[in-house]
Amino acid sequence: MSAEQQNHGLEKDVSAGSAGDATRDSVNGPGVTHEMSHEEQEVARAAARFGYGPLAHVNTKEARLPAFGGEFQPGLYRPVEHRKFANPAPLGLSAFALTTFVLSCINMGARDITKPNIVIALAFAYGGLVQLLAGMWEMAVGNTFGATALSSYGGFWIAVGIVLTPGGFKIEESLMGKDGDLTMFANSFGLFLMGWFIFTFILLMCTLKSTVAFFSLFLTLDIAFLLLGIGYILHDEMGNPKKPVIMAGGFFGLLAAFLAWYNALAGIADTSNSFFIIPVAHFPWSETGRERRLKTEREMA
Repeated sequence: MSAEQQNHGLEKDVSAGSAGDATRDSVNGPGVTHEMSHEEQEVARAAARFGYGPLAHVNTKEARLPAFGGEFQPGLYRPVEHRKFANPAPLGLSAFALTTFVLSCINMGARDITKPNIVIALAFAYGGLVQLLAGMWEMAVGNTFGATALSSYGGFWIAVGIVLTPGGFKIEESLMGKDGDLTMFANSFGLFLMGWFIFTFILLMCTLKSTVAFFSLFLTLDIAFLLLGIGYILHDEMGNPKKPVIMAGGFFGLLAAFLAWYNALAGIADTSNSFFIIPVAHFPWSETGRERRLKTEREMA
């Protein structure tokens, strides 16, 4: 039996027969009486109805699934109903979003705040420690992408907290030249940010087959790192970063923060607390996009 015939059999059996008979006939073939576990039946029904993608061919009046971006996983959607661990992605995304939001507002000059000292507490506690823990929990649930991204950005915020701590680690003071010249610190911090731009670009490449919401998060974050790095490298004579470029980086950082909250909401909202599904807009070349296109072509034929 070909994959297309099997998928067609899945859709037909689920809509026409009972759930148990449908999953047995469609997966094992007609006449095979091997009993499937409850989890296998759930996977088979999800495959038949949704084409393996959350929101793929979904009828919101009948069923609701966690949105794609909320799983922080660019691969195929995996059912989470019977997983022993809760989804740690919304926690990590929220920790990243709030810390990024506050620092980006300061970079844009909100309320005439010139020193980012308030971010230090968030960088250590929420954006750092909590996001790092979320990344470790992503490792426990088998999400390599989520574990790598959240753990790395948790480490990023801890590093930023170390750099910004006044009088503590004295990194800025140790790189300060004569008469308060911050050229060496600006160059060093600019290289630090450019390194994170490269890392984020690597993650961005892994989201090209996912969704618009998921891809947009990493795109805006990557642009923010690039602009902030350029702003520090193109400093003035005293080593002060270029304010217009830093403000532009802050703007894209704000976009990244709101997109992170959006993806976090997609992972939190379910049938127990929400009346609707968070739309995530699948790319047409993604697995779910191709499934939808093939189904539409079959329906039109």
